[in-house]
Amino acid sequence: MPRLEKIVRFLDEYLKTDDVKDSSWNGLQFEGRGTVKKAAFAVDAGVESFKMSVEEKADLVIVHHGHFWDFRNPSITGWAKQRMKILFENDISLYVSHNPLDRHKEVGHNAELLKLLGAKITGEFFLYHGKNIGWIGECKKALPLKEIEEKLNRELNTVCRVLPFGGKKIRTIAVCSGGGSYGGFYNALDAGVDLYITGDAVEVYHTAKDAGVNVIFAGHHATETMGLRALARILQKKFHIETVFIDLPTGL
Repeated sequence: MPRLEKIVRFLDEYLKTDDVKDSSWNGLQFEGRGTVKKAAFAVDAGVESFKMSVEEKADLVIVHHGHFWDFRNPSITGWAKQRMKILFENDISLYVSHNPLDRHKEVGHNAELLKLLGAKITGEFFLYHGKNIGWIGECKKALPLKEIEEKLNRELNTVCRVLPFGGKKIRTIAVCSGGGSYGGFYNALDAGVDLYITGDAVEVYHTAKDAGVNVIFAGHHATETMGLRALARILQKKFHIETVFIDLPTGL
């Protein structure tokens, strides 16, 4: 079985963990047993995902939204103790990749969403502390907006909210998974794309309408599953370990 430290070193290098600023403490947040036979992947750290990782007999849990963040007290008390106790008692490690997994050009959430729609990455559009966290892609053949909506609903197990204010045929797409917020929208608008896809809905209805641009809000959770699935395939192939994706949809 591969050593935990070897997998962590690979993840840090492959995901370029230290290349972008983040409010998340990316990397190994909790150290469990020294070897890894099976890794569980989930969008969020939490009691439910940790308990399911125990049931799956996982040695390592890899998540997008980890436990430790800059904006909260790191003390392990109350609910935090109950959560982390599961990892401690079962000797399970926790690895976290937030912005690095959003922006990764090969297995990142945004890159995978563009691949899903048959679009090839052509450029950047949304900088965070000087580093790109979103991608613009171009489809070889223009796709109907409705077809894109239906594919996202089906493949991401979500229900998209659509602002259909641009052309009905889509060739250029800007994607910022999760919480693209107003910054993502206005950067996509300035980039002149046919469609902007993100997770969280923000109040841009009238601006999108006046500007004549299409927007799809596909859900924060749903848009941040594909990168984890892609990363699982990479680890499985490289280290010959078992992997499992724990899907706990939030409806958000």
